[in-house]
Parts: sequence; structure tokens; C-alpha cells
Amino acid sequence: MKKNIAIIAGGYSSELEISLKSVETIHANLPKDKYNSYVVIVNSQGWNVRHNEALFTIDKNDFSFTKDGKKINFDCAYLTIHGTPGEDGKLQGYFDMMGIPYNSCNQKTSALTFDKWLCNQVLLNNGISCAKSVLLNDRSEMYNTKQIVTELGLPCFVKPNDGGSSFGISKVKETVQLIPAINRAFTEGNEVMIESFLDGTEVTCACYKDGDKLKTLPLIEIVSETEFFDYEAKYEGLSQEICPARVDDSVRDEVQELTKKIYQLLGLKGLIRIDFMLVNNKPSVIEINTAPGMSAESLVPKMVKQEDNLGLSVLFDKIIQEALKQ
Repeated sequence: MKKNIAIIAGGYSSELEISLKSVETIHANLPKDKYNSYVVIVNSQGWNVRHNEALFTIDKNDFSFTKDGKKINFDCAYLTIHGTPGEDGKLQGYFDMMGIPYNSCNQKTSALTFDKWLCNQVLLNNGISCAKSVLLNDRSEMYNTKQIVTELGLPCFVKPNDGGSSFGISKVKETVQLIPAINRAFTEGNEVMIESFLDGTEVTCACYKDGDKLKTLPLIEIVSETEFFDYEAKYEGLSQEICPARVDDSVRDEVQELTKKIYQLLGLKGLIRIDFMLVNNKPSVIEINTAPGMSAESLVPKMVKQEDNLGLSVLFDKIIQEALKQ
């Protein structure tokens, strides 16, 4: 019997638009002979199933909906929300209470990885390189910009600590730019992280569990035409995304093994992507993405095209089969 899969998109952040693109890729590529897939939109207007141009309200008491007088329950949830409430653990906690398996990290791990600064401290404490950073959690405070610059240097990056990776980020080259950048980041999150600049080659690596084995996909090298890999670079074609990355085999292997190590260390689950900066060919973690984008412009689909004997349908099937083991 086919399993009913809820592919959940939307969210409450500025990344809603990207999530809505990702859900179309997943919905189109789930094996139709194994799954009945339904798109579930979670946003400020409510929780609704979008099916055949109609909307059906989700009953949050058991995460079901009723169509033509028939109640439909879900066997598994595939979260593809970028940002809150799909990457920060909120929906994971809900599905844990409902007893419904899902594709992504559990509530605790999702909350940890969504808190960029705290996650970096865990990585650093385990000997994994990250940029130096400071955390700001009071938007009304008058911050000592000279002290921040003394500690981190220039240029530096200012970003929401509890937001997605595409909005509210600034590259600051002069001290006078710091306060406007902090204010901008606070419009996208409740906390702000400022990071030191890492000068090197940016690469990204995806990882997933296939049975008893952890597998990685080919590395992508990112060459941005903008100041950094921001929204325009990611989604408006202002970057080169070279797959496989132009790095030595030894560097590739080190990045892939480090990705697997982090996957196990943090208890990651499903398909994840970790962004690195190679500084003198040594990887430093930039960010961990527990719900990587799946739009036509996104990185993971481009990785999959370079992997022998793997397509998106096969990959998504493996992710769901792993989730159903819960």
C-alpha cells in the first residue's frame, strides 16, 4: 500500500519563497508508485493541504485533513521549510508528540544547528575550525563597534543568528558600516552573530544516510560575482557553482570525511549540507543546513546530477525510507 507523505513548505521567515520552490522539486520527484504525496503549506495564514488547485485545512490535533468526506492521515512528513518553524525544531517537536516520522533532525539537534553561534561553539569545542565570532542579543543596546572590530578585524560578516542563510547578511568593510548592518540583521532575527572574515575558497558538501552507511555527494565550489554568496548570488545567477569542485583529491576527501564526522557528532539526520571555507586548503565550517534548498537553482540537485546511479527520485526515496525507521 502506498504511503501518504506530507511535503511541508512555507514558514514564517523571508525564505518562504525559496521553500515554495523546493517543495515543487520534491513533489515532482517522489516515486509515484510508492507514495501519495501532498503539499502542505504552513504559514501565517494557517496550515493547509494544496491538492489539485484546492486547499484543505489541516487538523492540528492529529495532522490530518478531510477530502470528499474521507479523512487522510500521513505516514511521514518531509520538511522543506527553510527557517522557522521547520529548521529550528518547532515542527519536529510537534511531530514527535503526534508520533509521525519525519525526514530531518530531531527537535534538539534542529534547535542547536539553527543557533549558528551556539553550534559553532560546540564544533570548536570538538576541534572543528570555525570563524571567530561574537553574539549580540539585545537590539536596543549601544554596541562598542571599535571593540568588535578589534576582536574580529575587517572585513567581517554580520548575519541573523537565528535566521536562514540568505537574508539580513552584510559584509562590513568599515567600522561605520557596522551599526547599520547590525540593525539590518535584527530585522530578520532576534539575535545577531558577527564573524571574522575567512579568506579562501568556498565549497559545500551534502551528506545523507543510506542504510547503515553515511554517503556524501560531490563537492561544489562557489565563486560568487557579488561580495559573498548572498540571495542574488544563490538564486539570481550571480555565481559560478562548479561541480565537482576544483580541489585536490586529498582536500575533497578531508571535507567529505569532516562532513560525516559532524553528521555523527551532532546527531544529524536526513539530507544535510555543510558549507566550508578552505583557508590554505584547510576547511572551516561556515554553516550547517539541515533543510537544504531543492529549487532548480539550488546546490543539492546540481550535486545529484554529478553522482553516478543516483537521481532525485532515488535520493528522496532513500530519505523517506530512513525516516520511516523511526
